[in-house]
Amino acid sequence: MIRRAWLLALVACGIPVVCASQESKAPAKAAAAPVAVTDVLDRPAQMSPLAARRLMQSVARVGNRLVAVGPRGHIVVSTDGGASWKQAPVPVSSDLTAVYFPSDKNGWAVGHDGVVLATTDGGETWTKQLDGRAANGILLKHLEGLARDDPASAELKALLAEAERFMEQGPDKPFLDVWFQDDKNGYVVGAYNLIFATSDGGKTWEPWFDRTDNPKFLSLYSIRPAAGGLFIAGEAGLVLRFDPAAKRFRAVPVDYRGSLFGVVDGGGNAVLVFGLRGNVFRSDDGGKTWSKVDSQLPATIVSGVRTEKGALVIADQGGRIALSTDGGKSFNRVKLAKSIPVTAVTDAGAGKLAFATPVGVLVVDPAAPAAATPGTAAPATAKPAGG
Repeated sequence: MIRRAWLLALVACGIPVVCASQESKAPAKAAAAPVAVTDVLDRPAQMSPLAARRLMQSVARVGNRLVAVGPRGHIVVSTDGGASWKQAPVPVSSDLTAVYFPSDKNGWAVGHDGVVLATTDGGETWTKQLDGRAANGILLKHLEGLARDDPASAELKALLAEAERFMEQGPDKPFLDVWFQDDKNGYVVGAYNLIFATSDGGKTWEPWFDRTDNPKFLSLYSIRPAAGGLFIAGEAGLVLRFDPAAKRFRAVPVDYRGSLFGVVDGGGNAVLVFGLRGNVFRSDDGGKTWSKVDSQLPATIVSGVRTEKGALVIADQGGRIALSTDGGKSFNRVKLAKSIPVTAVTDAGAGKLAFATPVGVLVVDPAAPAAATPGTAAPATAKPAGG
């Protein structure tokens, strides 16, 4: 069984495999020349007419267009509300996890292997600003300098040891989210406390590894503004709020130890975080105190958004969604004409929602009459990407 799995893995990688029984019957051949393998960080994403029908991990609205990102460096753009899509050329083949646009033209996408991509034309073309090789080097140099200035600091010694481990392991750490305040100032966050900031639109990136209350190096899953502040949600119930005076992300107490995958602005002083098993927690005092909210969703909540009209929409991994019109104090399940597993949701404009799914982006009108409850097969009023 192990040998069979090994052979299948080789075939999946495109490596020719000759079984022993075949080899004994075949004439001897000269040994094949070794196949050169290009790192995904150096290999442009393959252009494919099916890219828009494949898994998408994140989707953003950019003026009158939608931009979605997914595995193997795939980025697709729609200018007609999701009716048709065009793949954008991308300089890497790394899996992409998140995309964000602070303006109609300028946007950023992040992903595995420490990749940070940028666009200045609304998603039509992309350039690489950072990858794990450069990020590891920047982080190590930064912490070596801090440790030289304060050799007695136990905290800096622990941070430096972690940075050295990152360098030894190579550029394998993913960035999991990105947020920009404007076209110049932004952050990327990721696994094991990875966080970098820029104040020049990504021309340079500064590690903020030492500016989080996160001594266990828990993963950072999401970064978003809410309640007049900037919050990070992470692993094991970690919630951080940015302290502008100290230029540091401070931990805020949430009575929960499961992973939290997102932050959504509830309006006013309200902020919500969400995560495993349908858990949602709400604060109406800017993150000082938190209470649990009934999300009406049974599975892990993977995404949430505040719409143009101020409603809050959350979606779980099974494609079920819930809506709040009171700032997240309560939620009601919404019936859709079709449900499909989702990875992200965003406001698509004109009262519609765009879902990133395993078969591309699905744009739906939640106000349309539902033919079935979420999670069951039904005729669709929505159209998958490229369909």
